[in-house]
Amino acid sequence: MIFGIRAIIEAINAGKEVEKVLIKRGLQSELYGELKKLIKDHNLPVQEVPGEKLDRVTRKNHQGCIAFISPVEFQNAEEIVYSLFEQGKVPLLLIADRVTDVRNFGAICRTAECAGVDAIIIPARGSAQLNADAVKTSAGAIMRIPICRSMNLKDTLRMLSNSGVQLFAATEKAEDVIYKGDFTVPTAIIVGSEEDGVSPEYLRLCDHAYQIPMMGDIASLNVGAAAAIMLFEVVRQRVALV
Repeated sequence: MIFGIRAIIEAINAGKEVEKVLIKRGLQSELYGELKKLIKDHNLPVQEVPGEKLDRVTRKNHQGCIAFISPVEFQNAEEIVYSLFEQGKVPLLLIADRVTDVRNFGAICRTAECAGVDAIIIPARGSAQLNADAVKTSAGAIMRIPICRSMNLKDTLRMLSNSGVQLFAATEKAEDVIYKGDFTVPTAIIVGSEEDGVSPEYLRLCDHAYQIPMMGDIASLNVGAAAAIMLFEVVRQRVALV
């Protein structure tokens, strides 16, 4: 985390991976105008918030601006998919739609790395911060697996579909169970938020939706557990072909 208008300007100019910028609502100044232009030029996620929220983050002189710096360098999803096909590989991608819990996201990254996922795609807004807790929970996997930040997840999903990657969502609302799916082909799995699952707009873009069969009374799994089950069904099918 860095704070202060000048400090954030210098971080952006130095090429730091800015995850999100919080700006005090109604902030006006010549220096802020310079920062605002940089944010727009670099297409950075920004949120206007009450000053009280900034004060809860830090009591130091933040000048109405706080930025969160990512410990990883975000990759380009389209370039990764193109490279995988060029190498003759069968892509396996994981898309985390609004997974906001840091430890859940870290655990998902750890599982994804163990399952051989080629990249994780997250939306620019509404995702968990890639902070020290996330890195620790992932057992360092966040530093080893490519993470792509999508400014428009719907466009990214369309790009994947047009590239020949099948999209499937993990949702308890599906009729078919995961064991009916064919994951030996290029595949992207979408897991949804802890609150309400995969967004309906993304479900409509999917080729398939699958549920994990349940034997107990509780109707849903933690998103990290659900991701693990889905990913290792993919692994099971692909290992069987070796």
